[in-house]
Amino acid sequence: MKIGYARVSTDDQNPDLQLTALKAAGCERVFTDKATGASAKRPQLTRCLAALAAGDTLTVWKLDRLGRSLGDLIALMDDLKAREVAFQSLTESIDTTTPTGRAMWQMVGILAELERSLIRERTQAGRAAAVARGVKMGRKPKLTAQQVAHARALLDQGELHDSIAKSLGVSRRTLYRALRDFS
Repeated sequence: MKIGYARVSTDDQNPDLQLTALKAAGCERVFTDKATGASAKRPQLTRCLAALAAGDTLTVWKLDRLGRSLGDLIALMDDLKAREVAFQSLTESIDTTTPTGRAMWQMVGILAELERSLIRERTQAGRAAAVARGVKMGRKPKLTAQQVAHARALLDQGELHDSIAKSLGVSRRTLYRALRDFS
């Protein structure tokens, strides 16, 4: 069975173009969301994916109607493949029931993997360069060295950890961590 999915970004947009194309492509059921692509809450997409069974075909008018990012699309396509559900995008002419369509989708997957690798390499290089310049990574400490020294002095005078943490405006755990890290 062919099942269609359509999405428009705002309430004032009209999904008729997509719905007409999906019906013309032979979709027996069509699910429609009115939500931005960035929105994680797309209840009709959830229902659509749940309705798909092995041997079915998920059809969309255009790829960008389905996924928020290339990574999301790849993950969704991997899930569909594992469930033996075919995929068809009308605008991009991708149809995983054909050898050409499967090859096209594999090329998209290869490009996505390349993009992820390049991003990872750039991120690692940027971090290494920042560390070499003396940039400290991670969160800034909640307590300064002077505050930790003051806390140690209070502890030596018999103050309790709870009262010291409260006076410094941090949790007891944060105080313990600062005492450990500034030793």
